[in-house]
Amino acid sequence: MEPMDAFDLKILAEVQRDGAITHAQLADRVHLSPSQCSRRLQRLESLGVIDHYAAMLSREKLGLGVTAYVMITMRAHSQANLEDFRARMLAIPEVLECCKITGDADYLVKVISTDLARYDQILTEQLMRAPEVAVVRSSIVLQALKQTSQLPLPAPDGSRPG
Repeated sequence: MEPMDAFDLKILAEVQRDGAITHAQLADRVHLSPSQCSRRLQRLESLGVIDHYAAMLSREKLGLGVTAYVMITMRAHSQANLEDFRARMLAIPEVLECCKITGDADYLVKVISTDLARYDQILTEQLMRAPEVAVVRSSIVLQALKQTSQLPLPAPDGSRPG
């Protein structure tokens, strides 16, 4: 990967904070001209450092009041089972994340739904009854202490936070 300087890192931090920031606003915050910011953004996009831009929506205002994490253990690890499970996860709109993990379970799934009744429907009809799934354990989030989509960026000297 091409090296990034302090200006690139400042630009990334600002764009993470506000994806709708204008080039003029960005220029003011990072102390470069709007044209320099534009060129740097294009470079960071072409390198794939900036993957895409997205709006962060309010779950509460959209009536999505239940968040749960589900640990899933597969019945068998055949290619067919894994493909069926992947297709199942991709087809459930309430599944925000599905990660293959180490430990006692095979997958960790983040589910967001309108209410407990809808969550129960997803859990029982789409996860527990799935033929490729052996064990399902879930936990409902009571309170989120921290939620962010901002990645920890290195300092200009290359060191990492913490």
